Amino acid sequence: MNELTQSDNYQLLNRELAAPDPWGLDANPFERERHTQMLRLALAQGSISSALEVGCAAGAFTVQLAPHCKRLTVIDVVPQAIERSRRRIRGSPHISWIVSDVQQFSPDERFDLIVVAEVLYYIGGIAEMRGAVRNLVRMLAPDGYLVFGSARDANCRRWGHVAGAETILGMLNETLLEVERLECRGESVNEDCLLACFRNPFSAS
Repeated sequence: MNELTQSDNYQLLNRELAAPDPWGLDANPFERERHTQMLRLALAQGSISSALEVGCAAGAFTVQLAPHCKRLTVIDVVPQAIERSRRRIRGSPHISWIVSDVQQFSPDERFDLIVVAEVLYYIGGIAEMRGAVRNLVRMLAPDGYLVFGSARDANCRRWGHVAGAETILGMLNETLLEVERLECRGESVNEDCLLACFRNPFSAS
């Protein structure tokens, strides 16, 4: 299969987001279990002062994470994703909604928690992925935690993307400390992903 360009990926995301339940994130048992495990990893270290969610889709995970955060920043490159998630989570002044590419996002603050799942294989080639990982690490506070999830390399390549979980986990392990890793599998061959939690080893002190 030919590799998808960033333009192809953007169009694909827009088409998927037009569906009532994009990617089956609400109805699919595999996706619900994936989100359950992601939330467990995100909350394992206790209270969250400031969190960043990269790629909100239609807000299926955002609505679970938001109540546990004093402040939550949500970014997505697709305006439709931000709009759908905002409509879903009304009356939450502690959430900031921003249309932005993870490669370009450059806030002043550092985050205690960053969650990025099923996102990075959309952004382009290996160089772009590595740039996104560097930016995520830069935004992570000392002793902060990053929760990552992705379909495996083999599935991502079969879908036309350059790489997936194993490749990006290798990049994250170059600078962060891996705390936990687990597999999530469903009934379909497409339902096979890796989740992991990382800690920033650089202490604030």
